[in-house]
Amino acid sequence: MDETRPVIGICTALARAQWGVWKEREAALLAVSYITAIQRAGGLAVMIPPDGSFEDEPDQMLDLLDGLILAGGNDIDPACYGAETHPATLHIMPERDRSELALARRAVERDVPLLGICRGMQLINVAFGGTLRQHLPEELGHEEHRRTPGSFEGSDHDVRLSAGSLAARAAGEEIHLTKSHHHQGVATVGAGLEVTGVSTIDDLPEAVEAPGRRFVLGVQWHPEADERSRVVAALVEHARLAKMEESLYRSARGSA
Repeated sequence: MDETRPVIGICTALARAQWGVWKEREAALLAVSYITAIQRAGGLAVMIPPDGSFEDEPDQMLDLLDGLILAGGNDIDPACYGAETHPATLHIMPERDRSELALARRAVERDVPLLGICRGMQLINVAFGGTLRQHLPEELGHEEHRRTPGSFEGSDHDVRLSAGSLAARAAGEEIHLTKSHHHQGVATVGAGLEVTGVSTIDDLPEAVEAPGRRFVLGVQWHPEADERSRVVAALVEHARLAKMEESLYRSARGSA
């Protein structure tokens, strides 16, 4: 058994789904591309469904993990950032929001490597006290960030990443071609976060990070949908290093 293989938790959605002979049953869902990206980078993927107990005891899950990914999915409940619900804000799942906000905030406190993808970046921003734009086409006047709902076909556009930033190091370049699928985005940036990536189309924030933390990164695009992307692998590598450091610390304490 490879004891250096980091355990990466990734949060799931709840949705009605069909498989085999079963029709329209409630399921905890996650696109397999997320799992594949984690495994390809050498991580051990663990799916985390919403759990109300995380609101009071997020450590019961975080104690099992070396890294955490907040995946894409449904819109975040505007009540989480003190706003009224826009008509285009759909498929709200408050139990998922509460679980993931609790996990994200505690992961930051514990310095557990944290990556937010699409909705996950937005959730990191909300966790830091930020707000969201609820329907970008209405504000920006175009559909370039989600050209074909339900597909990444023709979704590519460039993001400009700040030199030397965690985002640029994770992507491996400062002009990064991304796969985009979102209709919401960052409005007010959360306290303690820094915008380190913007869309070349309209300067919409596309990457946020928390300076001074081991690895807190949110990306508005979908690196798991791009086999060339290094972003998920960057999270896994930081989780591996954190796991090794923790093991050395425990060994040192045990021999003291």
